[in-house]
Amino acid sequence: MDIKGKVVIVTGARRGMGKSHALALAKAGAKVAVSDISLEECQKVADEIGREKGEALAVKCDVTKKEEIDNMVKTVVDKWGRVDILVNNAGICQFKPFLELTEEEWDRTLDINLKGYFLCAQAAAKEMVKQKSGAIVNIASVAMGQVGIGFLSLTHYCASKGGVAAMTKALALELAPHNIRVNAIAPGMIETPMIESVKSDPKTMEAMLAQVPMHRVGKPEEVSNLVLFLASDASSYITGSTVVIDGGWLAG
Repeated sequence: MDIKGKVVIVTGARRGMGKSHALALAKAGAKVAVSDISLEECQKVADEIGREKGEALAVKCDVTKKEEIDNMVKTVVDKWGRVDILVNNAGICQFKPFLELTEEEWDRTLDINLKGYFLCAQAAAKEMVKQKSGAIVNIASVAMGQVGIGFLSLTHYCASKGGVAAMTKALALELAPHNIRVNAIAPGMIETPMIESVKSDPKTMEAMLAQVPMHRVGKPEEVSNLVLFLASDASSYITGSTVVIDGGWLAG
């Protein structure tokens, strides 16, 4: 899984899984653009990579704004000359019962979790097409419907992640002639700030763990290992796939 010297953009990389992905890819030898809405927090991650002798660049980017995405890609290309890998990770997850869900909450979730992925993938792919190579890894979720599951009080989130899985397949078809692979990862319950509200309720937490055969929460690093695999040439014949990493949740 050698990605030494590859140029990578990771969105939503200031904390949680995104930070873990950025650190793992940098450790594997990639040049990593750490992107998120807070430049200060991105810089902290970039500095951490630097302390480990890696190479990183902090870039502020709100993935709901095309101009910021275009500027992010331009900044990376200006510094390193290319974009080899995109990890679409930026996302939000806020519980809200369907009958109470507002139009604004729906729009915000879809704008970040789905539209943002589309805009980032399009901007990065335009650079990848020039070099006739690239890999895009989209972070979906087991809460994606279809072959995944629905989830109470997460109608908007499930819709966005189901869209990510479907978009991944379509992009894989369109970009394959340019030697660009597109895959998605569907994590189950992972130890990140997103599950703090679940962990705060012991009964809810126990009920969720009861559905996981391995009976534990996954670690961000475990997902990052899969990101590294799909981003590298070790997965050179895999495209259009959504790979589940959930401790066996969907197997039940």
